[in-house]
Amino acid sequence: MTRRRGWLLAGAGLGLGACSVVNQDYVEPRRYPLSPERPAGAVRRAGTRTLLMRLTGATPGVGSKLLRSVRPDGTEASEYYAEWTAPPAEAAEEALRRWIVASGMFAGVLAPGSRGSADLILESELVALHVDLGRGVAVAAMTAVLLRETSQFGTRVAAQFSERATVPVPPDRPLGPDAQAAGMAAALAGVLGRLEADLARHA
Repeated sequence: MTRRRGWLLAGAGLGLGACSVVNQDYVEPRRYPLSPERPAGAVRRAGTRTLLMRLTGATPGVGSKLLRSVRPDGTEASEYYAEWTAPPAEAAEEALRRWIVASGMFAGVLAPGSRGSADLILESELVALHVDLGRGVAVAAMTAVLLRETSQFGTRVAAQFSERATVPVPPDRPLGPDAQAAGMAAALAGVLGRLEADLARHA
């Protein structure tokens, strides 16, 4: 009889535990687009070469859709109820493509699998996208390699770029996801502007 009573009490405890999980309030995740646009008034160039853009990669830790921040002690934090609408590297690639097209410095910007002939090939990687809470800035960084196809030597490296940009974020603590997302998008815009200037010397 004592053993049976113990089973009943254990079963009741499990039932209460299950109810507590079921009754938890659902938190709707916030989703933010990572899609900085080239300033409308920026100078547009007239290029004649074509550029093939390969898929943008991401260093470990940057591929997550969750908004990331770095605490003053160097540890990382993620906003589990705030995320990008697409993986950051994928969004950065699309933003870079739109940015280069809007600049006009190439006659055509080709995608992987295109049958078009490319004068230059761009390989890029997103290496940083977070908010540095200790410094009070949003950080974005990308690296890129520009390749040139030659009939005599094949594919050769024409240039390498490494660009980083920071944007101040409000000093409020805790910093909300709206400000984090806006700061990181602005920092990425700074990186894309610098990559445009790098590419312009080879277009």
